[in-house]
Amino acid sequence: MRESRRMKRMARSRKKVTGLNLTPLMDVFTILVFFLLFHSSGGDIVEAPKQIKLPDSVVETKPRETVVIMVSPEVVLVQGEAVIGTPELLDDRIGSVAGITERLTQLERNIIGISTKTIAESKEVTILADKTIPFKVLKKIMSTCTDSGYGRISLAVIQKAAQG
Repeated sequence: MRESRRMKRMARSRKKVTGLNLTPLMDVFTILVFFLLFHSSGGDIVEAPKQIKLPDSVVETKPRETVVIMVSPEVVLVQGEAVIGTPELLDDRIGSVAGITERLTQLERNIIGISTKTIAESKEVTILADKTIPFKVLKKIMSTCTDSGYGRISLAVIQKAAQG
């Protein structure tokens, strides 16, 4: 069958697909790899402030994202906000620390985003305490957290090499 002029013209103008251009695909994957590398080290390590000297320990588990309570010789901070002075907790007449309870309930009410929702729902607390803090102060803080519904309490330490 004889082809018409129109069919011949359409056949000439039709471009042939020679293959897949990989350059844009490589660019997208490169950007994706850099994004993942940049955001992968998000919450693996809890950094202690310079004024707090943590005790040494042989630990095997990595810390999780939790509510952080820092206890320095001067002040107690819950998620970075000062709630009470540490010397005040040495008083035996204080049983439960009202400032910590108020701050923990405030954190539960002010949930913004998925990460803070996860932290608040876990009901877990990590205490970063200076190694010079007496245990009775830590016991008051831990009992206050337990009374507020935060039953899982972790103490932050500095990891050292295992003996042997």
